[in-house]
Amino acid sequence: MAGERTVLVLGATGGFGGETARQLLAAGWRVRAMSRSAHGFASETGAGESSADVAGIEWVRGDAMNRDDVLSAAAGCAVVVHAVNPPGYRRWHELVLPMLDNTIAAAKAEGATVVLPGNVYVFGPDAFPLASESSPQNPRTRKGAIRVEMERRLHEATRDGLRVLIVRAGDFFGPHATNNWFAQVMVKPGKTPRSIVDPGTHGTGHQWAYLPDAARVVVELLERRDRLDPFASFHLGGHWDADGSAMVEAIRRVVARRTGTEPRVRRFPWRLLALASPFVAFCAELNEMRYLWRDELRLDNSRLLATLGREPHTPLDEAVESTLEALGCFAGRP
Repeated sequence: MAGERTVLVLGATGGFGGETARQLLAAGWRVRAMSRSAHGFASETGAGESSADVAGIEWVRGDAMNRDDVLSAAAGCAVVVHAVNPPGYRRWHELVLPMLDNTIAAAKAEGATVVLPGNVYVFGPDAFPLASESSPQNPRTRKGAIRVEMERRLHEATRDGLRVLIVRAGDFFGPHATNNWFAQVMVKPGKTPRSIVDPGTHGTGHQWAYLPDAARVVVELLERRDRLDPFASFHLGGHWDADGSAMVEAIRRVVARRTGTEPRVRRFPWRLLALASPFVAFCAELNEMRYLWRDELRLDNSRLLATLGREPHTPLDEAVESTLEALGCFAGRP
């Protein structure tokens, strides 16, 4: 029988995996993390303290694409957090499903619960503007289709006794995470923002999730995992930007208070991105997700509130300041 408070985190050098590992460790869990080097590798976040620097995490060498490595790393674990992605997100469409299959096999062998960070890619227009956990999953993008298949495989595995916890959120931002719209588009890590790039559409709401709040939700739900359904899915309310201006204004306020200078706002060049998409793969990937900035999609967190009684929620300005601080936007380096 798996140790009740031992967890394997796959993807602990990334944003979600790293933050979840830290908070599980603080909550008294024994945290094991697997990486391709012996003691974690250089943080993928490039921001502040990486999870490889956190005392108390037990690092083991292994590759998420190697089933034997994952089976070995998961030995004695009650929970496997599947937050891993291919290095640099290269060949993402080819590798994510085999990685997940290895996690499922390891969790079945240990009788462990699998935790998957979910996102809104699984939803198409028929789920807009308010999506619950039971809303139809009919995405119109390649990423969305693969995400749906990931959840389908997990659900199917519950027939063999697997337990699954999915926590779905909007766009992540927060310390230790740079693979997101906040850090890759809106501001530049390591530089004081003189301008903010706004990818949103005026008057259209957008869903954000502060990473430490999301990780706290995972920790609290895992404490109740024996009382949850075998396939348990929850939505975070996070920070709902009702007209698409709240996040930009929060960044402006925080930067003005810290530096005395208010940055200007520039529109994201969607038109140029569309023109470049046939020739540049990265531009095509971004352009594919434009609908999430053009159309309003909000996650209904009623089930989470009914289960926990409340949702951990850091005030927006505090969350933004913490994120900018970790990104080196005030000190001049991440």
